[in-house]
Amino acid sequence: MADTNNHFNTHYVIGSGPAGVACAKALLAQGVRVAMLDAGLQLEPEKAALVRQMATRDPAHWTAHERAAIKSGLVAGVKGIGQKLQFNSDFAYRGIAGENSWRGAGTGLLPSLALGGLSNVWGAAMLPHRDEDIGDWPVKNATLAPHYRAVTEFAEVSAQSDGLDDWFPLHQDQPQVLRTGAQAVALLRNLDRQRDQLHGAGWRFGRSRIAVRAQESPHGRGCTYCRECMGGCVYECIYNSAFTVREMLADKKFSYHGNVIVKQMREQGEKIIIEGVDWRTNAPLKFEGARAYLAAGVVPTAQIFLRSQAAYDRPLILRDSQYFMLPLLTARRTPDVQTEAFYTLSQIFLEICQPRVSAHTVHLQLYMHSDIIGSAVRQSLGPLKFLAPLLDGRLIIIQGFLHSRESRTITMTLRRDGENDFLQLEPQANQETRPAVKRVVGELLKRSRALGGIVLPPLLQILEPGRSFHSGGSLPMRTNPGEFESDLLGRPHDWSRLHIVDASVLPSIPATTITYSVMANAHRIGTLAAILK
Repeated sequence: MADTNNHFNTHYVIGSGPAGVACAKALLAQGVRVAMLDAGLQLEPEKAALVRQMATRDPAHWTAHERAAIKSGLVAGVKGIGQKLQFNSDFAYRGIAGENSWRGAGTGLLPSLALGGLSNVWGAAMLPHRDEDIGDWPVKNATLAPHYRAVTEFAEVSAQSDGLDDWFPLHQDQPQVLRTGAQAVALLRNLDRQRDQLHGAGWRFGRSRIAVRAQESPHGRGCTYCRECMGGCVYECIYNSAFTVREMLADKKFSYHGNVIVKQMREQGEKIIIEGVDWRTNAPLKFEGARAYLAAGVVPTAQIFLRSQAAYDRPLILRDSQYFMLPLLTARRTPDVQTEAFYTLSQIFLEICQPRVSAHTVHLQLYMHSDIIGSAVRQSLGPLKFLAPLLDGRLIIIQGFLHSRESRTITMTLRRDGENDFLQLEPQANQETRPAVKRVVGELLKRSRALGGIVLPPLLQILEPGRSFHSGGSLPMRTNPGEFESDLLGRPHDWSRLHIVDASVLPSIPATTITYSVMANAHRIGTLAAILK
């Protein structure tokens, strides 16, 4: 081996995404030595230099060329908004030559080998799950509560106490509050007028809860409302787990090893052995430690685990939260939406729990006007695009999510390819998906008065499985795990020193946002595993 690290009391965390950093934070808090192994792809140096330069100035002093450079990669068309980029770069989804070892068509799931994983490009939504939606989980909210709070302390979640509190505790005492745009204020006012009726119908609504720094803090300046959220925040106000990696480097018990592709692992006595390669040189690497925590993301995690088990041609079932989109056209126009200073991530969360719609909570995120939404509208109108100005200030985009029981799935199967292997991804249908989405649309049409407008069913899009990136459950936690299942500490059947801590171990995927609960569960596992012998 070209590189050997023999630290038998070291705990190795594989992956730098939200799950990996939450687990690492918990381990460090228990006094454990932590080494993080990561492929670590990053933004191109020239783009990073531009971002740093822009961050030294207020948005009013950015040039048109600079603004275009950090957002022009966002593509909108008749079929909706394309894959979100950061600063007009696809590095968050980019593969590595010789290591692009997953294949398949018909899914929207893209693994990430970047430092910070998919938190480079996420929407930052942070809402816990309801116990009613995790009935098949062996871990409930009472157990996760202190870990939600711990995550909130370093992820800086902006939120406000409102109607969402009935179902979703804030898990923080004095949250920062982001200023809401006029379009969102008008919609919330409409909803408030019929609050009692909507609550009786199983609706809850409020301002979005997102991991965005609203005010200046030791981590940096607060949101400037520059409207460029969808392309990335030059001030680092949108939380990225890479920021936590950077902060953990100040702890002498923590080390970061980039450029590492983990291939497989095995247990030997009281240690775990991790084998991989340096992707720059293809030199073999070997690490030996006390425990390993697999947080590589659901696709790489499945591949590493199946390869370690030599479990070829045996599929894992990846559960997904079905993602759909449709526009809401409001009766009244909100003026100045093109120039108003506000943030362009989701501004309103709307939750529906109504048995005739779904047996589980349906989660809706509402996005107000932005340049990218305006572009999508113009493209969708085709030859009638001259009508687009009439829609300014009246169009809101609704992103919807279903529970995994009503969503399609993806099979993940490790296949041999000569001396190498690859993970085959194949979408699987669920006959309940389309009827469930249509029931949600019907409920929104029924409540048009409360919404102050009407949704447009002809423009409904039900996207491919995995497109939400709210996927997991391939190695679910069970009280008494069997093959291809894990225990309450994320340890797969017949393993004692390997803990899987990303979304792979969630038994089901509720509609409400996934990252907050993944981080809380990873923090819980890290806290408990740190004290094991």
